[in-house]
Amino acid sequence: MAEVLTTTSDFHPAAPALRRIGLPDLALALRRGWRDFLATPTQLMFLCVLYPAIGLVAATLAAGGDVMHLFYPMAAGFALLGPLAALGLYEISRRREAGKPARWSNAFDVLRSPALPGIAALGLLLVVLFLAWIWAAHAIYGATLGALPQAQGGLGGRALLQQVFGTAEGQRMLLLGHLVGLGFAAVVLVLTVVSFPMLLDRPEAGLGQAVGTSLRAVAANPLPMAAWGLIVAVLLLAGSLPLFIGLAVVLPVLGHATWHLYRQVVPR
Repeated sequence: MAEVLTTTSDFHPAAPALRRIGLPDLALALRRGWRDFLATPTQLMFLCVLYPAIGLVAATLAAGGDVMHLFYPMAAGFALLGPLAALGLYEISRRREAGKPARWSNAFDVLRSPALPGIAALGLLLVVLFLAWIWAAHAIYGATLGALPQAQGGLGGRALLQQVFGTAEGQRMLLLGHLVGLGFAAVVLVLTVVSFPMLLDRPEAGLGQAVGTSLRAVAANPLPMAAWGLIVAVLLLAGSLPLFIGLAVVLPVLGHATWHLYRQVVPR
């Protein structure tokens, strides 16, 4: 049974009360997200965006072996932009919850939201974090695998894989890279798990209160939110394995589920 927290909002009368949630609430959010996806399929829309983007990145990196090491960080780093990409899905779930007609085209209603300036500012922050992650990944490569003499001129795909898994420097790069990547992912989760949905749901709240509510929500539910982050990571990995094709389903389901998670944490 979810517990409503009122003590934290006593310090700020305008701030919404929060609920404590448990692992069953995460499963419920996923089931509701799946239901929304079946009711309003958007996989074709995601395919139309995903594959040109992935193809462009792959072609750019393949053109120069000296940047091939950034392919995996860039592919993994797109998850940092996931909350921004899911905005339209939050809107579809919001409309369905309110009993309004919902079609895939309603995803673009976000562009008419009164909270668009705050959404744009938070989206810009995510882009900055994504670029910071790419810079960090490049720095980690330079300090580990890139320091080897045979890597000075750049490594092609097969040679790079051999160096990554066959040398101590490559294994150290994997360890450091995943730890730093986990840190970036945790920052994005804490900042956005509630804030983007709240900006759509309560545009009058403003960016500061939306982000503050997201921070409070994570502080009130540390274990469930950590589990949610793990679920997101596992599903994104599973969706990426068959040539990224599974992401056309995984991303919409997670987007809808995030809306329902927000609604469980921040009641109306």
